[in-house]
Amino acid sequence: MKPLKALILAGGFGTRLRPISCTRPKSLFPIVNKPLLQWTFERLAKNNITEAILAVNHQTEVYIKQHRIPKCELHIRYSRDPLRKPLGTGGPIKKAEKLISHDNPFLVLNGDIFADVNYTEVLNIHKEGKAVATIALHRAEDPSRYGVAELAEDNRIKRFIEKPARGTAPTNLINAGVYVLSPKILDYIPNGKTVSLEREIFPKLADKGTLYGYAFEGLWMDIGKPEEYLQLNKILLDSFTNKRKLRSRARTEVKNPVAFDKGVSIGEKSFIGPYAVLGRDIVVGNNVHIRDSVIFPGVTVGDSSSINGAIIGEGAIIGRGVKIEKGCIIGDYAKIKDNVSLAENISVCPAKEVSESALTPKCIY
Repeated sequence: MKPLKALILAGGFGTRLRPISCTRPKSLFPIVNKPLLQWTFERLAKNNITEAILAVNHQTEVYIKQHRIPKCELHIRYSRDPLRKPLGTGGPIKKAEKLISHDNPFLVLNGDIFADVNYTEVLNIHKEGKAVATIALHRAEDPSRYGVAELAEDNRIKRFIEKPARGTAPTNLINAGVYVLSPKILDYIPNGKTVSLEREIFPKLADKGTLYGYAFEGLWMDIGKPEEYLQLNKILLDSFTNKRKLRSRARTEVKNPVAFDKGVSIGEKSFIGPYAVLGRDIVVGNNVHIRDSVIFPGVTVGDSSSINGAIIGEGAIIGRGVKIEKGCIIGDYAKIKDNVSLAENISVCPAKEVSESALTPKCIY
């Protein structure tokens, strides 16, 4: 049998992560200073997968190529969605038909999911059941946000319901965004159409008894919301300790877990952590407090500022005496001027200059 190919659905727009996602796709969001897509490539390589096809829109393709992510010895190819016409979750699979093997099953991954899944085990369930599609499943506290599967003892999915009303889900096993599909799935997807696998295809396969599931217990997170993105970084920080040395001018207090990329410089009497992720070439002034936050590369933070529970975009300039509270998102290259306070859940658009404090949740653009 030929090696398993992987198709990564990476064309989403990440609307709930704006304004950070205005300037990068979710697949390029850094997770403990490593792009999510790189984590995915590494997991594919560990599972002996040698080829990955990226289903993207034009803008996402440009961003990914600019980032020059390590390919982990994978052969990378691109399948581009038509301009101005998103194809959903099923359409991109049909669009990539010429790149997908017609003789063997193939793997499909949602590009904005962090899933610690053993792909070989999903493939084994798929083969045993002679399935058309096999879905990796994970337990969730609130299954109403996702597709929900009712699983039989033989791993066959009896029912698949996309985003059931709260309190009506038959189980808490949700679609984890990892699939093994047989080439026969292509017969169910029309050419050039926007198709939802979850709403249009999976329920049909369940009715025919050809939809199977693989329940796993590993780490799984959707980074679709800012709080989920921050939480994933926290979970991974807890799993390892970063030992990179800092360039600091004097005493700095670091409370683990934290992660620092290359070129981070921190001034005296600053307090970093816990749960602070600082990207490459960040400059932090004196008497700065940073915790529960992810700061993208190239950011400057002025003296006596505090950042608590926020996401700070690439190249942003945070002035002196600035206070940024929980839930704030600062876009790339934004400038927050001296002594400005941003209360909880305020977002600032890319390259915007903010000179006045904001005390109620809003987007500054």
